[in-house]
Amino acid sequence: MARVFIVGMLLAAAVLGGVLYYQQVYAYYDEVQASGDAVRLTSVSTGEAEPIVVENFQGIDAISSPLRYRACFETTLSLAMLTETFEIVDNAEPRVAPRWFDCFDAAQIGADLRTDAIAFMGVENIVYGIDRIVAIYPDGRGYAWHQINECGEVVFDGNRPPEDCPPIPESTE
Repeated sequence: MARVFIVGMLLAAAVLGGVLYYQQVYAYYDEVQASGDAVRLTSVSTGEAEPIVVENFQGIDAISSPLRYRACFETTLSLAMLTETFEIVDNAEPRVAPRWFDCFDAAQIGADLRTDAIAFMGVENIVYGIDRIVAIYPDGRGYAWHQINECGEVVFDGNRPPEDCPPIPESTE
């Protein structure tokens, strides 16, 4: 009798573990459709996010977390023009994507940000405390992800935001 109970518990744990794995890796992601403003970068002169020309856009996102956004694309814009026109980000850290979204390799992008790729501010506070970061390579490959910004780190830890942060929207307090 005890063996049946133990086997039942192990089977239930395996099934629930499989369901949990599926939900974390597959269930909540949706494909992001490419649009005319699928990729935007923040202008140095205006401080506003402006769309750039992209091709072969692939993106995923999930309503379960603002950090699940990932995108891969190509652009014909030169890196020289982009660096003169748009805000560069120094502390970009790509977030790991699900294995099945194989165009996005966070470890490789992170390593390349130290050598030849450049990270730009896509949209600051796309959701309060979360920035969209865009990395672009000299050959036109590009990647985007969401990253917690300094205001988000403070607020998400339960502290009041510093004075230089935007006010907290009512829904996140």
